[in-house]
This record gives sequence, structure tokens and C-alpha cells, in this order.
Amino acid sequence: MEQRILGKTGRNIGVVGLGAWQLGADWGEVGEDEALATLEAAVDSGVTFIDTADVYGDGRSEQIVGRLLKDRPGLTVATKMGRRVAQEPSAYTLDNFRAWTDRSRANLGVDTLDLVQLHCPPTPVYSSDAVFDALDTLVDEGRTAAYGVSVETCEEALTAMARPGVATVQIILNAFRLKPLERVLPAAAEAGVGIIARVPLASGLLSGKYDESTVFAPDDHRTYNRHGEAFDVGETFSGVDYATGLEAVRRLTPLVPEQMTTAQFALRWIIDQPGVSVVIPGARTPGQARANAAAAEAPPLSADTLRGVREIYDELIRPQVHHRW
Repeated sequence: MEQRILGKTGRNIGVVGLGAWQLGADWGEVGEDEALATLEAAVDSGVTFIDTADVYGDGRSEQIVGRLLKDRPGLTVATKMGRRVAQEPSAYTLDNFRAWTDRSRANLGVDTLDLVQLHCPPTPVYSSDAVFDALDTLVDEGRTAAYGVSVETCEEALTAMARPGVATVQIILNAFRLKPLERVLPAAAEAGVGIIARVPLASGLLSGKYDESTVFAPDDHRTYNRHGEAFDVGETFSGVDYATGLEAVRRLTPLVPEQMTTAQFALRWIIDQPGVSVVIPGARTPGQARANAAAAEAPPLSADTLRGVREIYDELIRPQVHHRW
């Protein structure tokens, strides 16, 4: 698999990683053995970067990844912190950071985290000197080797990148979310900040497997968060109305090269964007993990294809999402 440097961490990682939200909660039930088999299939397929969070299953995802690490040394694991408490800027203190990272280190079974990210905190947090001083202290104390941020908006990303210690920015980037291409990716490249592209398949919409009759489980965020009832609606279907998303996928389908699935096409589109370090699709089965990793081996998309994606975005998706995030 093609390798890229993950921003200021200096780590060399495969361009397709694995997002481990599905292995914790909010996507329907995934058994622990199947979750571990999914992780192993991803690693066997060349994945070397795994992204998790302390809130995914209240630590379950971290613990399962920790089981993997016992037998698979040399992987890079990023976790996230801050969503297990009320979303008040006052919660983002050094004492809490120490407690949160200590819990994640125990869950993962490591002395030092490879990368810890603020998990989409309240916007004022990005402008707090005390917060970033505290993150620097975590590095000095050896609790984490590096830190980054996971953001909802492009403006939050740009604010964070002004901080010299920020190694990475995790942001929603996919064929339904093009705004980061305008300023965030160029700024990251200039600053040497890694870009972790999340929600690459727009919560599965860009897999091409869903239609108007699809029913998601009650404990799946694609059921209970369609209008932002539980967290930012941009995390569910990238904030795109479901019916509009289905229509956009139907228009994208003719652009997909014969040797690719629709999901691999969506991942390859992200890989082809200058400045992207790694894309982190989720997977619930070993087969999904292997198919996602295979997108790294596909040839780059043509200029005509890239132009076609943008035209569909401009017509159907831009009016809904571009001004929001």
C-alpha cells in the first residue's frame, strides 16, 4: 500500500486506514470476535493506521484495538478525547486531559499514545491558549507522542492549524463534502499538518448499497441522528438529505471505473486529493475491510472523472452543505 507521512507525527502510514467507530457503538451490534477479525483483515491488507475514540462504546473500541496491538506491533493508533463529558469549554483542562489519556492508555494497553485528538470540542476550545498548553504538557509527560484535532468546520481546522504543536487535523472529506479542498488542505500542506479524512463514504451513502427502502437499526445513528438529534448532523450522511444523497449516488455511478466498486471509487477520490495523509473508512466485517484497503491499489481517477464529481456536487449537494461546515 502507498505510504504517506502523517503530518508532524513523522510517522509513515498506509494511505487507507481504518475508522473504528463501528466496532464500538452507534452502527448496530458488532460482536467482539467479528470486530477483531475485521481489524486483522484490515492489517493483513496493508492498513497500518487505526482511528478510535474513548467514547466509542465507552471504551469498547479502544479495548478491542488494544487486543489487536498485543499481536500486531508497529501499528499507528490514534484516539480521541472529550466527548464523554458535557460539552462545555471549561471541561477541557489539564487534569481532565491527564485522566482521559490515562484511561485511553489503559484501554489500549500502551504507555504512550501515538496520537490523541480533541474530539470535535466546542468551537471556543480551539482559541484557548490554556488548552494547547495542556496538550503540550501531555507530550512533555509522555502520555502521548503527538496531538491533533478532529473538527466539524473548516474554520475550526484553520484556527487549530495556527498552533505549532498541532500534528494532524481530522475532517469530513468526501464527494459530498468538498469545502475542505478550498483552504484547509492547502493550509495543511503548507504547515506540514497531516489530514485524516473521515466519513469518507458519507455514512455508507457513497457505497451505493442503499435505496429508499433501506432500514437502519434503531441503535444506528443513521436512524436516530438524521436531523442532529444526538450530535452534529454533519456526521450522519455528511449532513446531506438522504433522498438527495441517493440521487447524487445514482448520478455518480456512471463515473465509476469498471474495476472498482462505488465505495472504492469514493475512497480513491479522496486519496487523489493533494494534502490528504490517510482516509479512514469504517468496516463491520473482514470483507469490507479488505475491499476498502483495495482502493489504495486502484489507479488515480481521470481529470474528466474528477470534474464530473464536482459537477454533481455543485448541482445537488453544495446548496445543502457548503455554507454549513
